[in-house]
Amino acid sequence: MRLSRLALGALILIAASASGVFIHQSPAQNRSVAASSQVYKDLELFGEVLQRVREEYVDKADDKKLIANAINGMLMKLDPHSSYMSPKEFQEEQVETHGEFGGLGIDVTMENGVLKVISPIDNMPAERAGVQAGDAITELDGHSIKGLSMDQAVDRMRGPAGSPITITVDRKGSNHPIAMKIVREIIKVNPVKYSVEGDVGWIKIKSFENEHTTEYLQTAVDGIQKAAGPKLAGYVIDLRNNPGGLLDQAIAVSDAFLDRGVIVVTRGRGANDVERAAAKPGDITRGRPVVVLINGGSASASEIVAGALQDHKRAALVGTRSFGKGSVQTLIPLADKGALRLTTARYYTPSGRSIQATGIEPDYVVEPELPAEIKKQLSAAPLESEAQLPGHLKNGNAQESTGSIAYVPKDKDKDNQLKAAIDVLHGKLPVAEKPAADKNGLQRAEAGSEANSTVAANASVGQRANREMQKEQR
Repeated sequence: MRLSRLALGALILIAASASGVFIHQSPAQNRSVAASSQVYKDLELFGEVLQRVREEYVDKADDKKLIANAINGMLMKLDPHSSYMSPKEFQEEQVETHGEFGGLGIDVTMENGVLKVISPIDNMPAERAGVQAGDAITELDGHSIKGLSMDQAVDRMRGPAGSPITITVDRKGSNHPIAMKIVREIIKVNPVKYSVEGDVGWIKIKSFENEHTTEYLQTAVDGIQKAAGPKLAGYVIDLRNNPGGLLDQAIAVSDAFLDRGVIVVTRGRGANDVERAAAKPGDITRGRPVVVLINGGSASASEIVAGALQDHKRAALVGTRSFGKGSVQTLIPLADKGALRLTTARYYTPSGRSIQATGIEPDYVVEPELPAEIKKQLSAAPLESEAQLPGHLKNGNAQESTGSIAYVPKDKDKDNQLKAAIDVLHGKLPVAEKPAADKNGLQRAEAGSEANSTVAANASVGQRANREMQKEQR
């Protein structure tokens, strides 16, 4: 369309000159036309390179892949979070956002090329068919999955509700493969887990990708209030290793704990491109104390929540420094050609601070105790953060921060950060009565005898925390 308008403008200019009419253009217009002309000259260069590749590359190249790779190359050079999504990738993104799909109801992981079941979801098709944690899936409908990526295997397990699939697994203790026929159902993904730990409600929000996150949070709070009753001392909101998700869900979750005040401010490219989100009256905890757990895997939308509650002094933050992703991506559909995920704004906490490439420092710094085998495994791994990502947006003159530990033990009894958060709710400091303050004036404490670790480690934060907080244009 731009090409057509430019060509039409050139024809008008030629016609006007021939008839003796002089068309005046301002210096700004001249610069704009010159810039546009240069862009189209550069596109001619791209076209020439594309044609050479199509005609002379040693193997026949796929035209669609060439174009998609060129687009992605352009976007990825802008910053680590802008990208092009193919139609299939965009569809999968929508499935994640809606939080439901036709499937089997199992959590899986890939270990050394083997697709293993982490656990079947309660009362879902896979559990009812007899799938067990630790099963190694070897075949789907009689076809081996050897060589498939985890995404490819998961894609084959998903399908329309009511459609059957036969999965074959190897199970420890069984001398032969086990085949199970399962009928797919609509699986609703719940990103919120909760439990009552003594007189404290623990709520784990795994991500903000699901557009129903706030609804699941309300369900968790209701369940905790019913189970704990009047003895409830407060809540621990666990945002550790939460890689982010939807901006509106981050705002809604923050609002759930606030009665008033700004939650977040986003600033785009233009001077007037500023949006403020404010809290509405109503606190789902009924004023109970709140502690938020963060670590090096807490990124983007989870940093919005942590920053808002910290700035309003609504919650104390416990753990280690967050990832430091302070930008917003807009998901822009491209007709039937996928979507553009483009960084369109920076965000600021209620006090006006940008956490881009710096992260959020907790009020109480509590390092997790690492088991010996984890120390050995992670001792050489870099502590990844936004500041370590190539091409990340700069944050003025702010001093960029390295990453922090993102290890969380599976056993709550060994989770010294959770224990510290509960101690804070009970009016105690994580250990001593007067913990030493670091150079930033933050309380630094190591909870209990387990917290003597000074090993810097990171549990694959880059893969999990390099996720986008995005707005959607539908």
